[in-house]
Amino acid sequence: MRKARKLGLALGGGGARGFAHIGVLKVLERENIKPDIIVGTSIGSIVGGALASGMTVDELEERADAFLGSDIYTSSELKAMGDAESGAEQRMSRRIQTYFRTKIRLAQALFRPGILPGKDMEEFINFFVPDIQTEQTVIPFAAVATDLKSGESVLLKKGSLRHSILASASVPGSIPPVDIDGRQLADGAIVCTVPARYAVEQGADVVIAVAIDKDIVLSSELQTAVDIYVRAGEIMGFHLEQYDLKNADLIIRPELGSIHWTDFSQSKRLIALGEAATLDSLPELRRLAKSLSRGALMDRVRRSVKGLFVRRPSGTG
Repeated sequence: MRKARKLGLALGGGGARGFAHIGVLKVLERENIKPDIIVGTSIGSIVGGALASGMTVDELEERADAFLGSDIYTSSELKAMGDAESGAEQRMSRRIQTYFRTKIRLAQALFRPGILPGKDMEEFINFFVPDIQTEQTVIPFAAVATDLKSGESVLLKKGSLRHSILASASVPGSIPPVDIDGRQLADGAIVCTVPARYAVEQGADVVIAVAIDKDIVLSSELQTAVDIYVRAGEIMGFHLEQYDLKNADLIIRPELGSIHWTDFSQSKRLIALGEAATLDSLPELRRLAKSLSRGALMDRVRRSVKGLFVRRPSGTG
């Protein structure tokens, strides 16, 4: 018997930019397009894990709003870094504080595995994701992480959902790696920025991929060693992403500009940009949905026709 075709959703990494995923999900929900499989990298694993666990898109958006006003965020180092990167702190006193915070973070990087406390990311994940096992999700789900010792990508399909997502979202240098089964695991985006190939591996016949990383277009001059180092990382990430996206049937890429990965303050704008990009892709999206529906209908017809010719045992009275 031929199996019904499955839709996979591959959500990419990009820090705070991942709130754009929520905008994408809003349009998918309105179109009644429901994924059968979800795979996420980094922030994509947080949003994907929350959806897979049974949270509605409206609840996800409400959580995003509530998170920005929570003590968990307002008192975190994550917010302080986001403010510094976004230029939100304008007063001279704030700029001085930001300068010294940056120097302290750089010094801390010499003596510990991450410049941000691991608890900041843990609390962020706990705010969105329930304390369940990955095998218990309503929609089959997997998170992609990177084994720092072997250099291999690791697909996390079992065990604590929160712990797996923490490993997938542990940005190297910023957040300490996570130990799972003796492996030191970090951000999946090191080796897989948008996990379309893993969605296929998990059984998806059609894959919608959402890419939220920065565009390759150069927006400023390369004046310092840091500029060049960051640019090199962007180029490597771009070419890695092209490889990852070869397995996608539809790629949704919101235009997020230069919004920094720590700048969660722009959540509403990010969600709106994700929604706008998906609306632009509606014709292709509807064609994909129609092909899945047509495949499912043909499967039902084949089963019905086959049933007409199945010889049933006669009763003995």
